[in-house]
Amino acid sequence: MKNIFSLLLIVTALTPVASSAADADYKLVIKDHRFEPAELSVPAGKKIKMSIENKDATPEEFESHSLNREKLVAGNGTASIYIGPLEPGRYEFFGEFNKETAQGVIIAK
Repeated sequence: MKNIFSLLLIVTALTPVASSAADADYKLVIKDHRFEPAELSVPAGKKIKMSIENKDATPEEFESHSLNREKLVAGNGTASIYIGPLEPGRYEFFGEFNKETAQGVIIAK
């Protein structure tokens, strides 16, 4: 019984830390060297987790100067990044290897 109580105390103590890692999850897909959706709305003032799934066979690098993030996503792979909390506004991003087609914007409202 003492071990169960100790375990419950540990789980309870760690739960707020785990749940505060990100307030919401969002998903981008890379397909045919384009981001889908090309425009992603997120809440301002909240930290978010963004999963990027690359359905192309070739790698792509998610890059955003305004978000200060870059992340290599392997061909047919998935990667995650955390951003925010963001001020209201537009944050452009692009694919480093396909700049002409792989473009998008995150809009924080």
